[in-house]
Amino acid sequence: MITDVLAEAKDKMQKAVEVAKEDFAGVRTGRANPALFQKVLVDYYGTPTPLAQLAGMQNADARTLVITPYDKSALKEIEKAIVAAPNLGANVGNDGIVVRATLPELTEDRRKDFVKIVRGKGEDAKVAIRNIRRKAKDDLDGLKAEVGDDEVARAEKELETLTKNQVDAIDEALRKKEAELLEV
Repeated sequence: MITDVLAEAKDKMQKAVEVAKEDFAGVRTGRANPALFQKVLVDYYGTPTPLAQLAGMQNADARTLVITPYDKSALKEIEKAIVAAPNLGANVGNDGIVVRATLPELTEDRRKDFVKIVRGKGEDAKVAIRNIRRKAKDDLDGLKAEVGDDEVARAEKELETLTKNQVDAIDEALRKKEAELLEV
């Protein structure tokens, strides 16, 4: 029973770390990256649809992304969605076949704003991990009558170690992203 609680907590914490890393990838640096556009939702026949499901994306150069829609009728909607996307600021144009999204150079102030956004996302991920720890600890406390105090205490130490490792993984990803953002 204890191993089930710890395994579930570990699985959920690892997923929280993965979500945090995906969120970090969605914050732009000075380079165009298809991950920046993963969460852009396009109004496709009245349904909000992720851009990745509607088009292929390729880097033309360091600051330009070429988006090739699978359905040419979605070209205008894709263009509108990219322009409306927060924190991108992309200049968009189409030639009737593909959409070209050019990202402007980042200013020092904009880079610092992005660092603040990334730190907020990192803190949200840490809160999620702490909530998972709290639930697992409550589950372990509920098992005290069945398995004994010593086993629960040992499991709680394992849970703390697991939590620390996952928080450290988020901190490391955060440090890398901050360095990437502040790189000129």
